Amino acid sequence: MEKVKNLEPNAVWRYFDEITSVPRPSKHEEKIIEYLKKFAAENHLEYKTDGTGNIVIIRPPSAGWEDKPGVILQSHVDMVCEKNENVNFDFFTQGIKAYVDGDWVRAEGTTLGADCGIGMAAAMASLVSDIKCGRIEALFTVDEETGLSGAFGLGTGMITGKYLINLDSEDEGEVFIGCAGGIDTIAELRYKTEPVPENYKGYRVSITGLSGGHSGNDINRGLGNSVKIVNRFLWNAAEKFGARVSVFNGGSLRNAIPREAYADFVVDHVDLQSYFEQFRCEILSEYENIEINIVLELSDTEVKTVMDGESQKKLLNSLYAVANGVLKMSPYINGLVDTSTNLASVKFTDGGLIEIVTSQRSASESSKYDAMAQVESAFRLADGNVIHSDGYPGWTPNPSSELLNILKRTYCDMFGTEPEVKAVHAGLECGLFLKKFPHLDMVSIGPTMTGVHSPDEKLNIPSVAKFWEFLKAILENI
Repeated sequence: MEKVKNLEPNAVWRYFDEITSVPRPSKHEEKIIEYLKKFAAENHLEYKTDGTGNIVIIRPPSAGWEDKPGVILQSHVDMVCEKNENVNFDFFTQGIKAYVDGDWVRAEGTTLGADCGIGMAAAMASLVSDIKCGRIEALFTVDEETGLSGAFGLGTGMITGKYLINLDSEDEGEVFIGCAGGIDTIAELRYKTEPVPENYKGYRVSITGLSGGHSGNDINRGLGNSVKIVNRFLWNAAEKFGARVSVFNGGSLRNAIPREAYADFVVDHVDLQSYFEQFRCEILSEYENIEINIVLELSDTEVKTVMDGESQKKLLNSLYAVANGVLKMSPYINGLVDTSTNLASVKFTDGGLIEIVTSQRSASESSKYDAMAQVESAFRLADGNVIHSDGYPGWTPNPSSELLNILKRTYCDMFGTEPEVKAVHAGLECGLFLKKFPHLDMVSIGPTMTGVHSPDEKLNIPSVAKFWEFLKAILENI
């Protein structure tokens, strides 16, 4: 089997292979930062860090290019850590097991980390290449995936360049010039436990095999939400058969569409299996050709306690009522989602507390807060305690950007066609950079990858070669 490090262009794939071997969960990026420091030292490159943990590695301008504008190549070092339920893997100690599958690079049962590992690899290759260009500042930020805290805390003296190229996009041939802002809404519901009613039998309902994916880029695909589907079953089972819930867990990451969920519950001795089969057929029919690997299962299990009845009603009703998916399409860019919300997870924790995490996105600040209020109201009706993250701003497109014009001319000269200019319904760090450094002229590019934020993540090999050649030409043309 061909090894990832032997792919072409080797300058990029060699570093990508090394990056995948370094554990780098969000908020635990110490090992990958040390790897970058070692890379800088070995190549005699200056670097600096800030109090947040970000690192900038600097390549001085080529001889004769000292008067050219400086360029910032930006990527984030952390990765989304998702795995299939049957995979035994520790993201804190193990490297990703990447392999070549035709024209794609994938991982064995986990996320690949091409988001944003391939951007990191391209930036590192640029720092040690023989490209004739001005000063390069390769900015590597921490904790992009779970809070953008690296971008929030970026030191004021860390970057000096005029142009910033974000390397965190997922479609070769497209140049992004805008992104959505976002905010998280977290609800906490309390409950008490009671003994299982006499003669009630315990069951577990579970769903696996959903696609999952990015809660911004994939929100308009009509994918199944595991929390919503399991809650739908529980709500109906409670209404029809008096089901009592013991525990309900699903989803794990705020920025991922949840793929798996399960709940333990009890019912009086009724023919639950026939109703479950009816429900299962309905779900398979509704998601036909969208979710082809759904596995819905009902099994016996031992249940010792259940939620009190009033708390159960509040939980199931609020999860059913809360908005999920696309709320509004963009009036400016055809096919672009303007505003959305994602029901990301529900977790029963110790001490009688249920935590429900959701995230809202919008290109408009007012629409973002409106979506937040819609979600908050559903949980306030259930007497939930609702809190919000700090949120982050969007990035307003600038079609007159000098850097964009350079990219368009370069791409056309190289490939005979202009790239598509787009905005993305996802959170990029660019909005925060622009807030701190308003002089920046920014774009975002990247190779093609799919299934990001899920174990189905894969990176297209031919697109990496085009992306690398394009990036080198951009640097030379600035």
